Amino acid sequence: MNPLNIAQLLVLAALWGGSFLFIRVGVNDFGVAPLMALRVGIGALFLVIMLALRGKAPDAWRTIRSRAWPLFVVGFLNSAAPFCLFAYAELTLSAGVTSVMNATTPLWGAVVAYLWLKDRLSGLRIAGLVIGFAGVLALVWDQIATPHGATTAPVSPATTALATAAALGAALLYGVAASYTKKHLMGVDSLTVAAGTMLCATLLLLPFAVYWWPVAAVSVQSWGAVAALGVACTGIAYMLFYRLIAVVGPARAITVTFVIPIFGILWGAIFLSEHVSAGMIRACAIILVGTALATGVVKRIPLVGPRRASACAKQ
Repeated sequence: MNPLNIAQLLVLAALWGGSFLFIRVGVNDFGVAPLMALRVGIGALFLVIMLALRGKAPDAWRTIRSRAWPLFVVGFLNSAAPFCLFAYAELTLSAGVTSVMNATTPLWGAVVAYLWLKDRLSGLRIAGLVIGFAGVLALVWDQIATPHGATTAPVSPATTALATAAALGAALLYGVAASYTKKHLMGVDSLTVAAGTMLCATLLLLPFAVYWWPVAAVSVQSWGAVAALGVACTGIAYMLFYRLIAVVGPARAITVTFVIPIFGILWGAIFLSEHVSAGMIRACAIILVGTALATGVVKRIPLVGPRRASACAKQ
């Protein structure tokens, strides 16, 4: 990747890492369903406007009507449900911890692709899965042993475990969505898929948002957070992600997964004064190493082979 592409990837990671910060800011005022309905609704509006500006709106609308069911499924699996699960998790967990949980998405994706699409798993990728999930266990243990979550009140281990399960469930749904999209939406324009799934997610969440709309006044800070979530972390981020896929390919674009936790932890520490423990950093590193192996980003572990050893012996 050239310096411009690397810079764009870092911006994308900063935006998606920032989404956990904005969820944390807005979820207490709005509640889970209203916050996420606004996020996907604003994101959908932004993406539809982009389609119109590019002259793709008529073709996109025809595609959305003809592929309505798979778009609804992906809208549920990739947006509506996981967004709500992450928001629920952040009622207890910090933004930094939740962003690390999000980094397990490729691990779940590899498992789902193996079970569903029969994608082959090499020994190294299997080792990556084991290492990655060991990192998850280490992170959960760190949170239960020394809880420094999103709340100031004491948090029970059961509450922490439930929030963790919600975050991991969201990452699992992302993995299922990836395989479903590959199976049922291959060849469809990526911007159309993004806009269509956001529209479907909005329709899915709208009834819940109306029912649970907050009675108390919502702060200006929370309104700003939801606007940032919808425009920057959803609309602009999706545009940037699909541009990177087109320019550098999906394998390199997906490496953004490794950078998101860095920004998630950084933004949480800077703007929310979240505690970052040594155990949390170690667990994050283990998860990322496992993810790199499980996704094939690291295809082999360099070892000292016979020729290298022989050469070293002669020196």
